[in-house]
Amino acid sequence: MPKHIAVVPGDGAGKEVVPEAVKVLGAVGVELELEDFDIGADRYLATGVALDDATFEQLKAADAVLFGAVGDPRVDEHYAASVLLRMRFEMDLWANLRPARLYDARLSPLRDEKLREVDLLVVRENTEGIYVGAGGRFKKGTPDEVAIQEDVNTYKGVNRILEHAFTRARREVCMVDKSNAMGHAGGLWQSRWKALAPAHPGLATRHLYCDACTMELVRDPSQFDVIVSGNLFGDLLSDLSAQLIGGMGIAPSANVNPDNGKGLFEPVHGSAPKLAGRGIVNPLGAILSAGMMLSHLGFQAEAETIENAVVAAIRAGECTRDIGGDLSTAAAGDAVVKHLKGT
Repeated sequence: MPKHIAVVPGDGAGKEVVPEAVKVLGAVGVELELEDFDIGADRYLATGVALDDATFEQLKAADAVLFGAVGDPRVDEHYAASVLLRMRFEMDLWANLRPARLYDARLSPLRDEKLREVDLLVVRENTEGIYVGAGGRFKKGTPDEVAIQEDVNTYKGVNRILEHAFTRARREVCMVDKSNAMGHAGGLWQSRWKALAPAHPGLATRHLYCDACTMELVRDPSQFDVIVSGNLFGDLLSDLSAQLIGGMGIAPSANVNPDNGKGLFEPVHGSAPKLAGRGIVNPLGAILSAGMMLSHLGFQAEAETIENAVVAAIRAGECTRDIGGDLSTAAAGDAVVKHLKGT
């Protein structure tokens, strides 16, 4: 029985890049059952509901969700959170996987070619931290206003993301926190790290504070294998990692629950309203996210075929202008299909 995939283009750039990912999936030869869902700002503005319960249940029932982006300048930031964060939190997609692999040396902003061998994975805790929205604003709009944003960390959440990071590593796991400034949250991360790391003697382990890790990523990103961190720091470090390999346009991601196999796969560039609708958005992040989805579903060979086709297109200069080409979004998708078929 074919895997059932919920396809959610969403808003802006998502509407342009997801069709290219679907195009590549159709060419790779895996039998999938794709179902399109209209979830976006247009529907929200028309109905007042971003993601209704019945639709959400359908998304939860799918084997995986292929997602584009949410976000629209016509609505406030709570709209996007009510879609994407709801799926992450209520589907308990607690591991956000953000690989960063340099496919062509010309895409690196680093001048020393010895440092350009970037092949790392950021494993980000995805359902806790400051993104839970705990806190508030008191005496809002007055000179005495107080704003509080709470960083929520649980034993279960920290423990499972650290354990999962070890399953993804080839040679080393680097845990990143800011425990020297955040003694309570950082203290929990430190205690679980010290308890778990010795149970994996076959892997090197180390700890860095977040500010030190950002410096090390710029100084020599080739040193890293797996970086594991909380929701906020993982977000920052993964975006920096993406810039080291050519930018957000080619950065894929997976939001997964390793316990039950559910997953949502999306490019990380967002809806990009200033670029959307012009046919210039890079589809490679979405295409690589679709490849991550196939790998997650057990189609490892086909996932590698997609990645190889993306690499071939990049090295041939058959890509969008943000990474040195001159192709449109659709033409860049066609180029990947061409290399996929070896023509």
